[in-house]
Amino acid sequence: MVRRRLSLALALVLGAALVLALAYQLGAFAIITGSEDRATVTISDEDGGTLATVEAEVADTPPQRYTGLSEHESLGDDAGMVFVFESESSHSFVMRDMAFPIDIIFVGEDGEITAIHEAQTESDGSDLTHYRGEGKWVLEVNYGYADENGITEGDRVDIEYP
Repeated sequence: MVRRRLSLALALVLGAALVLALAYQLGAFAIITGSEDRATVTISDEDGGTLATVEAEVADTPPQRYTGLSEHESLGDDAGMVFVFESESSHSFVMRDMAFPIDIIFVGEDGEITAIHEAQTESDGSDLTHYRGEGKWVLEVNYGYADENGITEGDRVDIEYP
């Protein structure tokens, strides 16, 4: 009887762990826990002076990265989304179902900005424009944010998770 209860308890614990792992992988963990991953992104120039600080949502699962900002109507000032990948590689972003234009900033594994694109919305039904770059992270912010804050390729990015 004791062995049977122990086996049942172990099966329940393993089942719950499996459900949570699957939910995380599918991007539903924030819904289950009621929390949303966030990060503070600080961008600095070559002298270490702070150019901007962005409070960003984190997209670190395939479904979150696919959806991105497409379910947002707008972004607040100094707000954005940071896409997190396993390692530095080539990435291509599109403005799928976007309601507003954005800047797309690619950041290498060493924290250096490798590319910046100003991305307009695709309103005429044409093929989506692909914005390509190398990075482990990609930061999306309001259109013109990089210019307004003097952010250029070669600047440094630090991402702090709470």
